[in-house]
Amino acid sequence: MIYPTRLAILAALAGAPIALAIAGFLPGLWYIGLIWSCAVVLLVVADGALGPRPAAATAEIELPGTVSVGAAFEALAKMHFDAEQAPSSVEIALGMASILEANKNVEIVQINERNGTGHFELTPLRRGTAHFPRIWIRWRGPFGLTWKQRVINIDAGVAVLPDIETAHRRAGEIFRRHALQGLLLQIDRGDGTDFDTLTEYKPGMDKRAIDWKQSARHIKLHAKEFRTERNNQIVFAIDAGRQMSDPIAGLPRLDRAVSAMLQNAWISLKLGDRAALFSFDSLPRLASGFVAGTRAFGELQRLAAQIDYSSEEPNYTLALATLSRRLKRRSMVVLITEFTDLTAADFLIDAVSRLMHKHLLMIVVLRDEDLETFATHEPVSTDDVTRAVTAAALLRERLLVLTRLRHLGVNVVESEHDRLGDRITAAYLDLKRRNLL
Repeated sequence: MIYPTRLAILAALAGAPIALAIAGFLPGLWYIGLIWSCAVVLLVVADGALGPRPAAATAEIELPGTVSVGAAFEALAKMHFDAEQAPSSVEIALGMASILEANKNVEIVQINERNGTGHFELTPLRRGTAHFPRIWIRWRGPFGLTWKQRVINIDAGVAVLPDIETAHRRAGEIFRRHALQGLLLQIDRGDGTDFDTLTEYKPGMDKRAIDWKQSARHIKLHAKEFRTERNNQIVFAIDAGRQMSDPIAGLPRLDRAVSAMLQNAWISLKLGDRAALFSFDSLPRLASGFVAGTRAFGELQRLAAQIDYSSEEPNYTLALATLSRRLKRRSMVVLITEFTDLTAADFLIDAVSRLMHKHLLMIVVLRDEDLETFATHEPVSTDDVTRAVTAAALLRERLLVLTRLRHLGVNVVESEHDRLGDRITAAYLDLKRRNLL
């Protein structure tokens, strides 16, 4: 595409007063006033014909494999001119998804030896896949009277993951702390079901573990040590429905749930268990297979980036029934969800009661700190009283639902938004220590 610049338009308009003056004072020579405009038009045509054509420009974008939400990254727009003559500089603009924020919309790139690179600093505002459908390139002609522009379709993208560095670092801190305290050793050896080794009996050990036959042979008391069963299946089921998109302390509940899920998935893989990811709203949206070993953690990261925000209500009955059909052996299901009305909670309780016949279930919810603030805030006006009464009623309904779930035998975790991952980890390690997985 070739079109005139602002300079060409202003130059053409500058001849209008001259043409009007000639037409007014010398009507018989009115055509002389058109000479300026015709000269500008000829210069514009010549400027468009000289230099490289728009088709001579090619471009591509270089992106990292994955990026973290809220963390700035750099995208490189590399371009090349096939023609012998190339402009000294070009303007580059990226077509990109709305989940990205750029520090500048247009980059001016200097061309050296027919090549140039534009640097764009971008910040992801939410998770998902950030698409880059096209690149705009334009440059001026030799006289500066025309723009030569080309739109290049690139269809590139980058996966925007949760803040993995923070989740990974937090998981490592928890793992090291528990390891230093001997808790992981206690989980791995001591109260499991798989025989590990025979050791000399020491005060404090379970007397039921004494092997009397081996003790008689060695003329010393010996006890059996067992290893906690590994290879347990942990499914992280994430509700991606409407209420999970609501923000809490500035971030959607869904983002906090995904970050906590990744933190605990890394810990479970580190402890020898297998992890899988399941996401749903009104329909099951994502269901992964089980992976094992910390090397497979990257696969869970990529899958987590595909969990999108939804405006639909969650269908617990369909989602948990689908999940139950996929599970071929006893598994631990960690369901991270949110509910505000008793109708949705009744569907949740019905679906959970059927799933618990075969599997171990943990339900995780975030404390609604806004409701708690409204309920405890000292009222000043009638509106404050109304808000306080409504908030207190909602909190009572919430407590009733959580109590019913606990009576069913569900492991319920209600957490603050900034301690969600730690709360799930503590509950998971406790269940593993008690050999309930």
